[in-house]
Amino acid sequence: MHDGNLIAHPCFFVGIGGSGMMPLAMILAARGADVAGSDRSLDQDRLPAKFTYLRDLGVGLFPQDGSGIVSADQVVIASAAVEPTVADLVAADRLGCQRRSRAEMLAGLFNDSALPIGVAGTSGKSTVTGMIGWILHATGRDPTVMNGAVMKNFALPDAPFASALVGAGDAFVSEVDESDGSIALYRPQIAVLNNVSLDHKSLDELRALFGDFAARARHVVANAGDPETSALLAGLASVTSFAVEGDADLSARAVAPERFAIGFELVTKDARLAVRLKVPGRHNVANALAAVGAAMAAGVPLIEAVRAIEGFTGLRRRFDLVGEAGGIAVIDDFGHNPDKIAATLATLHAFPGRLLILFQPHGYGPLKVMRHELVGAFIAGLSEDDLLVLPDPAFFGGTVKRAVTSADIVADIVAAGRPARHVADRAAAAALIADAARPGDRVIVMGARDDTLSQVAGDILTRIAGR
Repeated sequence: MHDGNLIAHPCFFVGIGGSGMMPLAMILAARGADVAGSDRSLDQDRLPAKFTYLRDLGVGLFPQDGSGIVSADQVVIASAAVEPTVADLVAADRLGCQRRSRAEMLAGLFNDSALPIGVAGTSGKSTVTGMIGWILHATGRDPTVMNGAVMKNFALPDAPFASALVGAGDAFVSEVDESDGSIALYRPQIAVLNNVSLDHKSLDELRALFGDFAARARHVVANAGDPETSALLAGLASVTSFAVEGDADLSARAVAPERFAIGFELVTKDARLAVRLKVPGRHNVANALAAVGAAMAAGVPLIEAVRAIEGFTGLRRRFDLVGEAGGIAVIDDFGHNPDKIAATLATLHAFPGRLLILFQPHGYGPLKVMRHELVGAFIAGLSEDDLLVLPDPAFFGGTVKRAVTSADIVADIVAAGRPARHVADRAAAAALIADAARPGDRVIVMGARDDTLSQVAGDILTRIAGR
């Protein structure tokens, strides 16, 4: 199904408020498609500002009761989190509507663009996508960007939900997802490979998916500092490699961490450039090298790419400093898989101060799959002075087996001698952390799939400030 055909049909998104669905709906609406949708959060009156924003873009919003599905001409796109018994999908089946997954719709737009740039890897996809988008935008190339997170550079008071950017230039930059296997649908000209590690699939499956993705591209930008990614590069003709303090086409030396920034020297065979990022952590140095490599493959000169990336201000919920009060910093972070959690904790522990962490698991299913690795990341990343508090996992309805719970994770961590508590109610967990915080501490709210976690971080800051 090609872009032109997409725009010819009314598109209805079931779960339109989701982090992957909303930017896709925004891009289609901006390109003139008739877009409507429904969402469980809309029916529950959660996050009303998000839905007001969609209405202002001309998107029709309906209850998730089947009332928005009225014609066989509609193409119905359903979030992976939506069960087939939901009234909208029952109505779509009854009317014989065309059905598409989010990935099929996105891949259609991506593959039809003049310069598709795909960003893959277990961690860092959203940040690298945002960085490439910012470099291309700042250097006048007017890209379209599809992201799973709000890009702070593009967020304005009247456009706060900037997880998509719609431009008139050739480039279409998108993160691509391996967790559901849909990475196989994308045909990038430039493919970025950040890293390959266990998240949703076995390593054998991941090697095949990422290897095939790279093989389809005209040029590959890949992390030579990651052993799995490095092994995939053999046999590829056109590659830019990058590594933090390793040998590669783009390497970072003299890495100099700051609390909320990081400096390094970018070294190529022809140049040495001092760089200072406005986002912290060694993982973001790797992300920046990936983005610079992709921008250069898209025709941006090295010096222009470097100067642009220094202006990148980050993504919402990616080590996002909410504010400081009484000598206590509150940070909102998307960390939810072992790699992301380990990166955030390492970035924080590079500086003195206790960590108070509220971690809400992003579902019962992921807890079961990642139990051992998740526990390992916290045991390795916590010091004995820190405090980790787990409320119950994110749950928005439906049927799910609760084989592994937050209490199980806490028991495993405590058994290894690390400080953790299970407080089932999230508001009570947040209050406990706010009341325990003292000057010099960093409070971190972590988790995925639940946009209301940002409100929790704000509430903690307010409670600390009001003491």
